Amino acid sequence: MRTRPFPPDGGPMTQASPRLALPFLQPAQAQKHVTHNEALRRLDTIVQLGLDTMGTTTPPGTPADGESHAIGAGATGDWAGHDGEVATWLDAAWDFVTPQAGWLATRTGDTDVFVHDGTGWVRATATVEFDNLAGVGVNAVANATNRLTSAAPATLLTHDGAGHQLKINKAGVADTASLLFQTDWSGRAEMGLAGNDAFSIKVSADGSSWDEVMNVGPGDAVVTTASMVGTVTATPGPGSAVIENGTGATGRYTKLADGTLICDVAAFATASGAPATWTLPAAFADAGFTVTATVLGGTPCVVTVSGQTAASVDVESFNLTGADTVTPDVNLVAVGRWT
Repeated sequence: MRTRPFPPDGGPMTQASPRLALPFLQPAQAQKHVTHNEALRRLDTIVQLGLDTMGTTTPPGTPADGESHAIGAGATGDWAGHDGEVATWLDAAWDFVTPQAGWLATRTGDTDVFVHDGTGWVRATATVEFDNLAGVGVNAVANATNRLTSAAPATLLTHDGAGHQLKINKAGVADTASLLFQTDWSGRAEMGLAGNDAFSIKVSADGSSWDEVMNVGPGDAVVTTASMVGTVTATPGPGSAVIENGTGATGRYTKLADGTLICDVAAFATASGAPATWTLPAAFADAGFTVTATVLGGTPCVVTVSGQTAASVDVESFNLTGADTVTPDVNLVAVGRWT
């Protein structure tokens, strides 16, 4: 391959432009078109400069007309002695241009722009690194605490062909890993591992005072809730439980939030010749409750109830001939409504 001298006569370029070294037409110059065409050829290389390779040291074997290369250090063959220059294949010969600081170029297959700093080509567009960012704000401003911040109508996390997990990891048991739901930046509900390894759900009316709704201990799958067992009230609300249990001198009771009341007593002693009154451990809403009796001991008896009120019931026992002279102990269960 051959190379083309520049300027065309091989002599010193004394009449050329200071920046791009374009040859000027001289007075009384013969063949002015040669000088003019050489300047156009040079402009064709450096205007909208597109490089096929950068840092290459060996000329390609079959270059295409117009292809350009930024020559690296230690060039060989037809490029020997042209380190750092731009070589362009024109009219079956290599044309060489020395780039200057500030020239811009693109490279085939690369979307970045390169600038010449006077020594070599460097990227003018910095490569964006997404690792170890100080923060990311999507339509919002991130800060030291909320390093990933997004202001949007919705946030979508979807699968990549299978399942999807959102992982919230904490450093130690006493730390918190939770989802916090807020109204105007004031907490109203929280779920997760709050200060321990038990999964809990909490609610707050003001963002500072919190009530635990549910707690599931790690490893035992036991659900604890402040409103499951406690005092049942007619109007559900703070302090109202689902189940209320109680024990007194006259038996036990279980009160449910749906209005059901169950009272029972073990080994209730009946009296001879007259009813015995069972004072219920909890009062029903009215006398319309059901009582069942189980006779203790081996003597067959008939047990009847009468005189029911919301707070008591009379119990009487008879033998199989109808005499009320027997006094067996009985287990009693009353079921009805407390509200």
